Amino acid sequence: MCALPAMTLSREAVDFIDENYLNSLLGQSRPSAARVREIIAKSLAKEALSVEETAVLLLAEDPELLEEIFAAARQLKETVYGNRIVLFAPLYIGNDCINDCTYCAFKRSNFQAVRRTLTPDEIRQQVTALEDKGHKRLILVFGEHAKYDADFIADTVRNVYSVRSGHGEIRRVNINAAPLDHEGYRKVKEAGIGTYQIFMETYHHETYSRVHSHKTRKGDYLYRLDGLSRAFEAGCDDVGLGVLFGLYDWRFEVLGMVRHALYLQERFNVGPHTLSFPRLRPAHGVDFDERYFVDDDQFKRVIAILRLAVPYTGLILTAREKPELRRELLSFGVSQIDAGSRIELGGYTEAGDAQVMEREQFSLGDIRSLDEVMRELMADGYVPSFCTSCYRSGRTGEHFMEFSIPGFIKRFCTPNALLTLEEYLADYASPETRAVGERLLADELAKMEEGEMKERTLKQLAAIRDKGTRDLYF
Repeated sequence: MCALPAMTLSREAVDFIDENYLNSLLGQSRPSAARVREIIAKSLAKEALSVEETAVLLLAEDPELLEEIFAAARQLKETVYGNRIVLFAPLYIGNDCINDCTYCAFKRSNFQAVRRTLTPDEIRQQVTALEDKGHKRLILVFGEHAKYDADFIADTVRNVYSVRSGHGEIRRVNINAAPLDHEGYRKVKEAGIGTYQIFMETYHHETYSRVHSHKTRKGDYLYRLDGLSRAFEAGCDDVGLGVLFGLYDWRFEVLGMVRHALYLQERFNVGPHTLSFPRLRPAHGVDFDERYFVDDDQFKRVIAILRLAVPYTGLILTAREKPELRRELLSFGVSQIDAGSRIELGGYTEAGDAQVMEREQFSLGDIRSLDEVMRELMADGYVPSFCTSCYRSGRTGEHFMEFSIPGFIKRFCTPNALLTLEEYLADYASPETRAVGERLLADELAKMEEGEMKERTLKQLAAIRDKGTRDLYF
């Protein structure tokens, strides 16, 4: 069996989470309404907030001010991203793991978990099933184990990209896996990955030590905190941060995420491409400490404040949440969701309608089909998007920031979203979903300014619909 890589750090590795300082910010008195509104105005100008400014929003408790925060988050999301929602699906590759995280069904001490690593043929079967539903974007999920080294991840990525089923293809493969060393990141980057996502889980040092055994690789706080810095040093363009809300005080975790985003921006001139903020969910063989459970009202504040703090960053709301709550939370600043998700190993071909808990990392709240989710999104006025044009056109890393921070990305995203929507409607949609989608397309085209971009969009939509042309983008 191959060994895990040496635990090398980045050139300037440092623990930039000053816990005492973050706690001192949260210990201040409630801010004035004028101060809260001043910070909201800065965010609406699409300027990233400081940790100190984010703390002010976290301390606001007046119902009227909270409604202003929510309204600002909605406005900012519309300004930067428009009404589109990017869709993807998770694909679990293997759940062998050397870690013993207290909250995870895949922890090594959970002997009730069914362990499995998909073979190359099984991976192709899963990808075919996903393509046949209409998916174009995946995130591959790996346990932390020596067998899932950089070579294995890179080979898996190439395997996924090689699968074609009808008009189906995967155009962006993101990664959720253990931190790598520099050489490992270079290998997976060469394979053509999109975003490399690492969940810190919690930024609180004592909690981190309590839920991650010091005898495991994941028990090294600094090695994990430094993981995305190494990714940037190795040439990765896009990275994603993640916190598992419910392990510690949600307000502290928000400050930790914002501090991490600002640190990457300061050091590498580019912040995270995405932020993920899942809540603890029931898991087979796991007992939870509910002391820091995040209720729905607090969760709304998490999303809205993150949107205001990091205007340029995609916010991912996962299928851990129930459909009705996901529907409500979309307006608070969310830009990406997964849909039609199954997280059992082999779940896209082997699972039925019910979840198989002993084969899952946690339970899902939303297992509706992609078609159902698409139909609801469009009925609510959102444009579902499978767009990958920025990634494939080189608008990543610093280049993405150049477009997204001023809000120019909306000019590319809306037409490209309509093109990928037309593909879905032509190839995969049910009759009911197609009817809703055609009405939405007509409405969106009516809103577009007359000119060259609209003319080009209309021509490309016609090519998709009438000529069978695929994979067009600006």
